Amino acid sequence: MARKKKEECKSVPAWLTSFSDLMSLLLTFFILLYSMSTLDITKARKFLSYFQGEKAQTFEQLSVVKPIQIYTTDLAKKIEKILRQMLPVSGYQIVVAKNYVMIRLFNRVLFKENSLKLTPQAKRALDRIANIIKHLKGNYEVVVEGHTSKGEPSVPMPYIQDSWDLSIRRATTVVRYLVSEGVNPSRLEAVGYDTTRPLYTWNNPILQARNRRVEIYIKVAVPKEENKRKIEVKRKEKLPEKGSSISSKKR
Repeated sequence: MARKKKEECKSVPAWLTSFSDLMSLLLTFFILLYSMSTLDITKARKFLSYFQGEKAQTFEQLSVVKPIQIYTTDLAKKIEKILRQMLPVSGYQIVVAKNYVMIRLFNRVLFKENSLKLTPQAKRALDRIANIIKHLKGNYEVVVEGHTSKGEPSVPMPYIQDSWDLSIRRATTVVRYLVSEGVNPSRLEAVGYDTTRPLYTWNNPILQARNRRVEIYIKVAVPKEENKRKIEVKRKEKLPEKGSSISSKKR
């Protein structure tokens, strides 16, 4: 008698393949929406931990929604209002902390393709940012950080040796432009980090493109008026109430 053939594995239904593709696309879509929003760092850390399989990089607990200090929050709102009129929402992000406001400008709106030349819209935005910086009161400093992604530079660029060189050149290009607009150069500092501080570690080309950016940290000191108010409050707390006795001596 002929042997019965073993049953082959059942083929996957066609609809299941389409469904899995749809779920992947939806996940990518929501990740992109999240990446283009203004960041709440605390929530971002929790979100990333689900995908990385380990604790995400620890950030300071920063939030635009619940600022720690009114002074930096007002500054962030002023900058955000300006950038919203000049740049696409996906082209920038703003983070506010107790002592600084960070403006994150992505490469696609900041520089021309495969170049270190600023785009016209980037120049207009930096003009307004420079104007705000020039009118800051008290002690402050501005740190401009340049960042790259894996595989940069993708094409040879004049005077660029490697990705480290590219990251610092991105920062210095922005610094030079701010100086040309009247910002005090002694208040400015340029730093390059290459790929050591990525926003995203996935190899998705769209997300890797978000790692190509310049971050402008406007670090402000507490205004003198606020310092005086805090000192006055502490002084009053230390004073004894009227009618109270500080010490008594035995007669």
